[in-house]
Amino acid sequence: MGIRTDLAVERREMAADGCEGVTSEELSVGSARITRIAVTSPAGAAAVGKPMGRYVTVEVPPFFDETAADDTRRSAITVELSRMLPPEGPILVAGLGNSDITPDALGPKTAESILATRHVSESLAQALGLGPLRPVSVIAPGVLGKTGIETAEIIRGVVTQVQPAAVIVIDALASRRLARLGCTVQIADTGITPGSGVGNARRAIDQTVLGVPVIAVGVPTVVDAATLAADLLGGETAPENAGGDQPPMMVTPREIDTVITHAADLVALAINCALHPKLDPDLLMELV
Repeated sequence: MGIRTDLAVERREMAADGCEGVTSEELSVGSARITRIAVTSPAGAAAVGKPMGRYVTVEVPPFFDETAADDTRRSAITVELSRMLPPEGPILVAGLGNSDITPDALGPKTAESILATRHVSESLAQALGLGPLRPVSVIAPGVLGKTGIETAEIIRGVVTQVQPAAVIVIDALASRRLARLGCTVQIADTGITPGSGVGNARRAIDQTVLGVPVIAVGVPTVVDAATLAADLLGGETAPENAGGDQPPMMVTPREIDTVITHAADLVALAINCALHPKLDPDLLMELV
């Protein structure tokens, strides 16, 4: 059984040193530690088990620690996201996941705080003193078990109607290490496969499916129990029959409610700032 993780930085850690077609750089911005990984060839994609593209991991102080909040966390995520966004054009933001399951509620919770502006006319924005606003649409498509419709199908239908320049999808992820839960944000320009982190992968949401660039923003909220066992034992593969005949289990922090709330607030503000860079962050928080 392989190690389960959605994080490219962890896949890179597990791969052989100097693997062809994978480059990595690290930098620090205030309290944020940033790792930029580029997978540039099929060989590199095979080595790390991720599609070719760009992956950025931003590690920050824990989300459940309110005293750790500072502007550098938000600005680091905003800058990295801005590097992947098209410079202009409408944007569709989709919050993926199940709002009834706390570790999976990051997407819907974040979508609640995204500033939707597609319906705001230029004249109204000027009258409100906001200046030109980038057209932004927001949806929380739910999950297949509730809607009977694949998330990718819903988003593709909306893309056909609103014709965005790019789509931002937000989802909860799985990590291999407890230490990365509730303090890590991954940004990727390769799209996402909903449910992959919990072993329930659905149809991929990427540029091939939607016809426009798809930028995925995720926060790891769970660790697969077998993967955790392997990590604690220092192995690179999960033990066979780690749970016996029991169904697969996921581990999540005790403070997951607080983690989701604070992570959603941080990710939403970072996205709003990236989409409306001329507006003050404090004003953006008042508008949503």
